[in-house]
Amino acid sequence: MTDTIALTGLVATSPRHIVTSEGLTITSFRLASNQRRFDRGQNAWVDGDTNWYTVTAFRQLGTHVASSIEKGQRVIVIGRVRIRDWESGEKSGTTIEIDAESIGHDLTWGRATFTRTVVAAKTDSAEEAGTSAAESDGMDDAPAPSAESTLVGASSVPF
Repeated sequence: MTDTIALTGLVATSPRHIVTSEGLTITSFRLASNQRRFDRGQNAWVDGDTNWYTVTAFRQLGTHVASSIEKGQRVIVIGRVRIRDWESGEKSGTTIEIDAESIGHDLTWGRATFTRTVVAAKTDSAEEAGTSAAESDGMDDAPAPSAESTLVGASSVPF
């Protein structure tokens, strides 16, 4: 059974980026998430308890997280939940791990600029033709917008 969760929170540790001997890219960080609620008795917003998560991103997502996310930034994480009990000597506890499927900056708190990366994997036929698979996938075949571009329906009333 896989339980998917969406979280917002603060990156509490600098992302730790490793590449295993098998070539698997892994990036992980701790996420602090606390809920705010309105206390009618105090007539003010109050912070609830902080929940702590270990977020792990693999492969290409891990590479992108390592170069995009920093300690102190607010992020949104979507992933699969794993709850693990642990023991170390006389201490024991429970840790909540998130195997991330998606991670991004929380634009409620700031703005970001997106840069698409293209992995240029060549096949034999693409090499013979002198083009990479990424160049011939049709994803980048749309023309770039020109300076004279206009929005369709921009001059009409929306409703």
